[in-house]
Amino acid sequence: MHKTTILPVVAIMPARNEAVTIGAVVAAVRAEWRFDVLVVDDCSTDGTGDIARAEGATVIRLPLRLGAWGAIQTGLRYAVAQGYQTAVTLDADGQHDSSYIAALLAPLEAGDADAVIGAHPARASRARQLAWEYFRLLTGLKLEDITSGFRAYNRRAMELLASREATLLDYQDVGVLLILHRHRLRTREVSVPMRPRSLGASRIFDSWWTVGKYMAQTSILCIARIGHGRRSSARNQDRFDE
Repeated sequence: MHKTTILPVVAIMPARNEAVTIGAVVAAVRAEWRFDVLVVDDCSTDGTGDIARAEGATVIRLPLRLGAWGAIQTGLRYAVAQGYQTAVTLDADGQHDSSYIAALLAPLEAGDADAVIGAHPARASRARQLAWEYFRLLTGLKLEDITSGFRAYNRRAMELLASREATLLDYQDVGVLLILHRHRLRTREVSVPMRPRSLGASRIFDSWWTVGKYMAQTSILCIARIGHGRRSSARNQDRFDE
C-alpha cells in the first residue's frame, strides 16, 4: 500500500458504460492507496455504477448526460464540499496505472505545483499530435500532453475548477488548462505510462471529422477565454491607475 502526506485525498472517475473495467480500476486504487473513490456515473446503461459501488466506491449518478468534464466537475464540487484537500482524476477504462498516482502527488506534496498532469505523448496518433501542436500555438501553453485526464489537483485548483467560471466546458482539457493558467496556478507534467484501451475508442480522436469539430469548438473557447483574460487584465490595470 502506498502512502502520501497529503490528506485527505479522493480519486474521481467519470464513467459512462464502463462495466467491463470499472470494478478492477476501483479495486486497484482502493487496494494500493486506501483513498476514497468517487465514481460519477454519466447515465450509464450497463450497471457501471452498481459495479463501482460493490467495490467500495461512492457513486453519484447524474440525471442528465454532462460529458466528461461535467462529470469531473461534479466530482470536484463534491470533493470541495466534503473537505478533501487533493483530488486525483483518472479514467475508468483502465488506461491509467494507479500505481503512478505517487508521481502525480509528489509535486503537490513538495509545494511545487497546483495541478499535475500525467503525460504520455508517445500515445498520440497523428490527429492528436496535430491538435496538440495547434493548441500550443494558439494558447501559448507549453505542455506536451494536453488531453491527458490523469491529473492531480490541490485544494486551490479544486476550488477554482469547481466554480461557475469552469462550467460548461465541452472538452475539459484545453479549457481547464487555460483557466488554471489565467489564474496563475502552477501546472506541471510528469511522465507516466498508459495502457491501451481494452475496448472502444477516443470520442475526440476517432476520426478526422471529430478532430475537426473538436478543434473548431475548442478554438472558439480559447479565443473567448484569452479575450476575457485580456479584458480582465485591462480592468485591473485601470483600477490600479486610479
